[in-house]
Amino acid sequence: MSYIESLKVFVRVVELGSITSGGRDLRLTPAVASKRIKELEKHLGVRLFNRTTRSLSPTEVGHVFYDEAKSVLGALETAEAKVANYSAQPRGTIQITAPLGAGRRLIAPLVPRFVDAFPDTRVRMRLSDRKVDILADGLDIAFFIGTPGDSNMKLRKIADCARVLCAAPRYLAQRGVPARPDDLMEHNCLLLRYPRSPEYFWTLDTAQGPRKLEVAGKYDADDGDVLTDWALDGRGIVNKPRFDVAAHLARGDLVEVLPDTPPVPTIFGCLYPHKKLQDPKVRLFVDFVVKQCDGLLPAG
Repeated sequence: MSYIESLKVFVRVVELGSITSGGRDLRLTPAVASKRIKELEKHLGVRLFNRTTRSLSPTEVGHVFYDEAKSVLGALETAEAKVANYSAQPRGTIQITAPLGAGRRLIAPLVPRFVDAFPDTRVRMRLSDRKVDILADGLDIAFFIGTPGDSNMKLRKIADCARVLCAAPRYLAQRGVPARPDDLMEHNCLLLRYPRSPEYFWTLDTAQGPRKLEVAGKYDADDGDVLTDWALDGRGIVNKPRFDVAAHLARGDLVEVLPDTPPVPTIFGCLYPHKKLQDPKVRLFVDFVVKQCDGLLPAG
């Protein structure tokens, strides 16, 4: 298995651009990852990387070997998944990612319960509000809130996800309560922003149909929980999934605004490569999350 492990290290180093990043992704120290690469080069009798003090890039033969190594690992993964269908107990690691809010409040509590039910599985979870590349990041499942763009991934809808505009009472006392959507243009709107972010505008559900508003404000972040903290601090109006701020609304720390024209509901779901349909642990985890989240995210 050491040769296969070395192939995995080599592939991730190529994809992530450094031995440190590739090793970290596989839970290896840089020293161990570097040793695996050197052993692989010695076995093959070729140099796989051009190394300088500041950069690491595959050699010509390294590019060729990468394509073949990735095919070998993909074939092995498919074979293991097929064999696992004959086992009563799924095993292996599931690599998942989720947005910060949904990950912390919906998915993370379910992970230990799933592993308790299937003790031969392991779950590695990454939380980020940024978009991810499922294949490039070596992920099995990517949970999302929103409307995914065109994708060759398999999509599984979990629930409709109601959204809400809300702000702290202190902010509304200082700046006034919006009475109609156009009033948002005069308010400090807290925006989730990162490269290719979909939230440079808010879409509200009005009697005339969905309406896009190019709102603006002094604060933006790529972390949805930071936006909630700013809203609680009286810094502006935030557009959040209702489940994400339900406790704050119930306590009165945040107050819903424009309840008659709320943001249009979005989707809570997950994406995964089609080949993962053959992997029982992936199917079981997705089914487990869908069942546990049933009824938790009403659309209104």
